[in-house]
Amino acid sequence: SLASTSRHPVRRLSIIYYLYEHTECLEVIKMPHLGEVFPNFSADTTMGKIQFHDWIGDSWAILFSHPADYTPVCTTELGHVASIVPEFQKRGVKPIAVSCNSVEDHNGWIRDIQDFSKLGDKWPYPIISDPNRELAVQLGMLDPAEKDKAGLPLTARAVFIIGPDKKLKLSLLYPATTGRNFDEILRVIDSLKLTAEKKVATPANWKQGGNCMVLPTVKPEDCPTLFPKGVETKAMPSGKAYMRFTPQPD
Repeated sequence: SLASTSRHPVRRLSIIYYLYEHTECLEVIKMPHLGEVFPNFSADTTMGKIQFHDWIGDSWAILFSHPADYTPVCTTELGHVASIVPEFQKRGVKPIAVSCNSVEDHNGWIRDIQDFSKLGDKWPYPIISDPNRELAVQLGMLDPAEKDKAGLPLTARAVFIIGPDKKLKLSLLYPATTGRNFDEILRVIDSLKLTAEKKVATPANWKQGGNCMVLPTVKPEDCPTLFPKGVETKAMPSGKAYMRFTPQPD
């Protein structure tokens, strides 16, 4: 069992990776699907022990993973997220990170991140400790193309956005070598929150305040009530009236 390997971390990680690579185990080791309730894991973090669903509470949450502490791309990412925490707070979103090291390692690394990104002394969000990669495996976040010195896979750069109902609203998976664009992640959050409340979708390259598209399921007779700012229907060669635009609802 995994418990019996707790004193042998390399052996433990080898067993975890074996489970990850063998398809008969994928029914229990897979990335959560959109619309599913996100796993309610417990974990140690730089801000104490958490139960994930309790930590989210009535907020939205973003969980983003990192291959390892004291790595260059991760240092830029965590520093940038710390600098835009007010943007997450404005949207009612709690950020939390996970990296495959101990809380002690995280706390030492935070000092480097603060220095590199010219941040203040107070670190604004928790970093989960996952030294045995158990959470990384549970959430399907390993990158088999990138390995550490022991030949074990690094954690990919996953992004999970979870709603107040604890269901997964969006997932993104980047390779370990590619840093994330957090301007895009904020844009996606704006779209997710808007479309969760209004009967609209957001078109390509949409930004906050831009025109939205009326959902195909909305009947024409309901548009005046739902969209008092008006609806513009673009004529298409097919003659089908499905390209319906409206100013962003309040």
